[in-house]
Amino acid sequence: MEHRGGGAMAGRIRDEDIALVRERTAIDDVISETVTLRSAGGGNLKGLCPFHDEKSPSFNVSPARNVWYCFGCGAGGDAIKFLMDAEHLSFVEAVERLAARAGIQLRYVETETGSPRPRAPQGQRQRLVAAHAAAVEFYQAQLGTAGARPAREFLAQRGFDRAAAQRYGCGFAPDGWDLLTKHLRQQGFSHDELVTAGLSRPARSGSLIDRFRRRLLWPIRDLTGDVVGFGARKLFADDDGPKYLNTPETPIYKKSHVLYGVDQAKREIAKQGRVVVVEGYTDVMACHLAGVPTAVATCGTSFGADHIGVLRRLLLDSDDVAGEIIFTFDGDAAGQKAALRAFEEDQRFVGRTFIAVSPDSMDPCDLRLAKGDLAVRDLIARREPLVDFALRHVIDRFDLDTVDGRVEAMRRAAPLVAKIKDREKRPEYVRKLAGDLGMEIEPVQRAVLAATDGRDAASAPGRPTRAARAEPAVDSPQSMVEREALKLALQVPVLAGPMFDAVEAAAYRHPVHVVVRTAVAEAGGAAGETAAAGGAVWISQVRDACADLAAQALVGELAVEPLRIDGEPDPRYVSITMAQLQWGSVTARIRDLKSRIQRINPVAHKDEYFALFGELLSLEQHARALREQAAGGL
Repeated sequence: MEHRGGGAMAGRIRDEDIALVRERTAIDDVISETVTLRSAGGGNLKGLCPFHDEKSPSFNVSPARNVWYCFGCGAGGDAIKFLMDAEHLSFVEAVERLAARAGIQLRYVETETGSPRPRAPQGQRQRLVAAHAAAVEFYQAQLGTAGARPAREFLAQRGFDRAAAQRYGCGFAPDGWDLLTKHLRQQGFSHDELVTAGLSRPARSGSLIDRFRRRLLWPIRDLTGDVVGFGARKLFADDDGPKYLNTPETPIYKKSHVLYGVDQAKREIAKQGRVVVVEGYTDVMACHLAGVPTAVATCGTSFGADHIGVLRRLLLDSDDVAGEIIFTFDGDAAGQKAALRAFEEDQRFVGRTFIAVSPDSMDPCDLRLAKGDLAVRDLIARREPLVDFALRHVIDRFDLDTVDGRVEAMRRAAPLVAKIKDREKRPEYVRKLAGDLGMEIEPVQRAVLAATDGRDAASAPGRPTRAARAEPAVDSPQSMVEREALKLALQVPVLAGPMFDAVEAAAYRHPVHVVVRTAVAEAGGAAGETAAAGGAVWISQVRDACADLAAQALVGELAVEPLRIDGEPDPRYVSITMAQLQWGSVTARIRDLKSRIQRINPVAHKDEYFALFGELLSLEQHARALREQAAGGL
């Protein structure tokens, strides 16, 4: 079974409660916190899969049946499975998360007698998140104390009042070695939990001490809004630590995946199709407060591929829909270097990528403080394409008044044009580069083509590339109708009911289809009590009953694949589909019988001959009836 406990101490969640969680969970609400979903027609939604890198949306969600499936990587399931995969939760943790969301009190079975108990120890993730939530309350309370005056002054000097500090959960780590540790231990958190969470660390003496001391703190939240870590800013000159100190890598905090402010920005990012990437916590606050609500920042690490994956899913950045990414960097050398590094990563985006650099080299926080909210909005509005910035940065390093300078600038700039993912833009940038260099277009074009050929050769056979999922072969008519029948049983079991159940697995010819049809029967049949509930509960039952992984994956796929009918299916459509399914198997049986009859000597094997001939007549009569039914007659 897929559940039913996160460990020996957690106990087993009662099946009735798991079914209730599935029933009361709107899967599109859960998934839309991580993936931007758009209409896919027929009541389904689609987005970019969070479990593999893709250019076009193949991740489908069926709100009516509370299931999801990715046609790109084959992953699928219900809301519980999504949380398990997306946030690396155990089954129990995922159920507990959804139960808390739906206001459901879970009951647990602790012994083989089946006696329920109302509460059980939480899974690891929930415990670590709960410890962080308690730490946020502690640190926020400390911000109002006398010792936190430097922290309050730091915020005030950067234009953030008390309301802003509360909105972003700012806090203060006091001047004590173990004040937070003692506070959390009194609330029931263990030594190991505090160390694992990154809130405390062992001292040389062996005792446990706080990780953060005498610092201004920002809670770092994941996409769902859970606090998973902290960013801590140095305030005192005698603090010999780094300027910014972050939570270490933990089971819930992965700095390469986390973006500060994304919990508050995600809805506007999806709505506007735009994200602004800034460098620090105060820059995010300044942008949001100045009317740029799509700002986010990395947490103690450079902007990388994992961050891009998070943003692409929020932006629905695909071949069909192009998101807009705006990087803001300081105008100094370090900022320019960061911008060029972002250009390298830009090629992972399908969308348009821009850079916004303040002319007086001020970051958004300083700019807001010096010139007001409008200046921050204008900074973003004056953005320029990142490729233009990168080319200008390269060209400016050479003396274009000399032949050697122009040629060398061309050699350095040509690979940047060759890297532009949108091939249709390359000719235009070739012309632009030639104009900027004051050269004829032909040599620039040759240089770009040579750089392009070099990039293509680097991707030639022999160099590892990301494996592509092979396109499936075109299904035969029989296979297609078998899929349709199974979709009816999974998606509309109340409608399919007895008509589906009356056609046994022997009528199916594809081996995986046979396994799924058998699983439907083992789950109680399309006309059974479990099927009457429909949705994720029914689909989960069928998937659990499948004897192999291929069949389990197919159940997830068929649960969201649109039916081959415009509008809603009705009993007539079910009848036609089941008749077409049987007609295929009956005609195959007729061919086999005719072949056997032709090989039999009617004199030497008279009894067998007439028995097969009688069966043939009966099947041909049945085939005629099915043909009429398949043509639309009931």
